[in-house]
Amino acid sequence: MAAYDPDQPAVGGGIFGLPTPPDESAVVLIPVPWEATVCYGVGTRNGPAAILQASRQLDLVDRETGRPYTKGIAMLREHPEVVENAGTARELATPVLQKGGPGTDSRLAQAATRVNLLCQDMNHWVYRTTCDWQKRGKLTGVVGGDHSVPFGHIQAMAEKYPGMGILQIDAHADLRDAYGGFTWSHASIMYNVFSLLPDVSRIIQVGIRDYAPQEDSLIHENPDRISVFFDADLKRRQQEGETWKTLAGEIVKSLPSQVYLSFDVDGLDPTLCPNTGTPVPGGLSFSEATGLMGEVVESGREIVGFDLCETAPDPTGKSEWDGNVGARLIYKMLGFALKSKG
Repeated sequence: MAAYDPDQPAVGGGIFGLPTPPDESAVVLIPVPWEATVCYGVGTRNGPAAILQASRQLDLVDRETGRPYTKGIAMLREHPEVVENAGTARELATPVLQKGGPGTDSRLAQAATRVNLLCQDMNHWVYRTTCDWQKRGKLTGVVGGDHSVPFGHIQAMAEKYPGMGILQIDAHADLRDAYGGFTWSHASIMYNVFSLLPDVSRIIQVGIRDYAPQEDSLIHENPDRISVFFDADLKRRQQEGETWKTLAGEIVKSLPSQVYLSFDVDGLDPTLCPNTGTPVPGGLSFSEATGLMGEVVESGREIVGFDLCETAPDPTGKSEWDGNVGARLIYKMLGFALKSKG
């Protein structure tokens, strides 16, 4: 870090303008520019690049987490095969999405099968990449892409930290089984974690305000593994006088000692993420989100890994706001994670 001056404008090409290569960094970020199954707004495939670009505008002393940059932070380059497969998967998925699923159309069914296989390949790549950097002692985070992309990362983390819990900040429960005919849909990420990763002991969801009957049933039938702090309930309790500190403490008490942060940016108030694919009124403020992370650390729990998904830049190119917010969230997440590890 001797060649880097945090008091001067960032000129390096790395995340936050940092010059540290992955091998010399404590934190390695894995970009996954993938949005095969998104069913409303598009653009999350450009999220990692937008966050990388905007990150160079951050000042790097953080009031809550100190100076995470001194530990070294690096973002890997987007993998060309992942980029190519993402384009193919999106092209195949589009007509299926337009029909609301493959139904009885054999051509659409074949397309959905091919998309599922490409998504599975992406999951395996994320899993292998995570395991590789974990073996080198790095703290890893995934930067999406849509919310389907961290499954391989969560799988690797659950193998390393069996019994870990997921703290999911999101507008949506993402508990749909093969939504729209796609096993690895962005709306199915937590269903897949729930059904395929028994080493994840609990899924704690915060900010949920859009969910379906199937998801509602799954939540009520599995209180031992899924707990939801609905946005409407949290807002009502705040209106009745409870502080966010009290509510955050209650949320954190439901988590085990090792925590994985899964952050869909639409969990925030949509004024902070106006171009995300499925914005929903309501949500957390930036300070509420970071305060919740801080409560995890203050409780003595360890943040073992994280992802940030669904950041989509302004399609007109006139604003970096979404990337700016995404970059600041990433810096907070990795900062709190490093702090939790002492």
